[in-house]
Amino acid sequence: MVDAPSFIEDAVEEIEGAVGDANAIIALSGGVDSSVAAALAYRAIGDRLTPVYVDTGLMRKGETDQIRETFSYMDSLRVVEAQDRFLDALAGITDPEEKRHAIGEQFIREFEREAVSADADYLVQGTIYPDRIESEGNIKSHHNVGGLPEVVDFEGLVEPVRELYKDEVRDVARELGLEEIISERMPFPGPGLAIRVVGEVTREKVEIAREACHIVEEETAEHDPWQAFAAVVGKATGVKGDNRVHGWIVSVRSVESRDGMTARAQELPWETLQRIQSRITGENENVARVVYDVTHKPPATIEYE
Repeated sequence: MVDAPSFIEDAVEEIEGAVGDANAIIALSGGVDSSVAAALAYRAIGDRLTPVYVDTGLMRKGETDQIRETFSYMDSLRVVEAQDRFLDALAGITDPEEKRHAIGEQFIREFEREAVSADADYLVQGTIYPDRIESEGNIKSHHNVGGLPEVVDFEGLVEPVRELYKDEVRDVARELGLEEIISERMPFPGPGLAIRVVGEVTREKVEIAREACHIVEEETAEHDPWQAFAAVVGKATGVKGDNRVHGWIVSVRSVESRDGMTARAQELPWETLQRIQSRITGENENVARVVYDVTHKPPATIEYE
């Protein structure tokens, strides 16, 4: 386990040494990894850090408002509205790895654009150890590792939590005094809802996934999963009222884990599953059925793509 106080001291020194007298931007997503990286970088270089949150249109429900509130103490926070650019970049793509690479490249281009106006030479990222392992092992490309384009217009990338597992990042977050909504927050993938939509990413499927994920998080909270979410996985026939519908299939996943490297599907009570399916099908007329994923990791990954 990480010695959080010593780690913080070393990380701040590392960031100071890497960035020197230059400016940097931090890729801020609102998750615990990037939030810890942002807090460390802010301690290291203060106002020479520009936090940049890119609203990709693929984020959790209410994410952008939460970011503005949580990081309001950073006066230089920038919120970039990039929904159309990300959805355009994903148009027609169905392969999961191609999705991740398209998202990784679009993120970098957004950060490069913001770096010009901030006169920043360095990009700080919240990459953690499992991101590197899965990317280097060709399991899946993380948008901030294997999903990066070959040409990146920054003098350097700074990754202060690159050697930590998720539970260790949480320890550092607590030591830094970050709010519980950040330190204990459920993991959310960097590519966002794009990898919770199997096949081509469309506005309709993203919105269904967003609302379904919100419902799943609410209904599973009492069972304290490591991660719980919903994914749009295809279409099937259903009946609503007296009418046949050919609607979306939403798959629900809830897992227990320590660091995300392995995971066990959670044995949720039947009553909880029934509330989830009732809300998801009842609140979206285009959802025909809800299924529950009982697969562990391995053989499955936690996310669908």
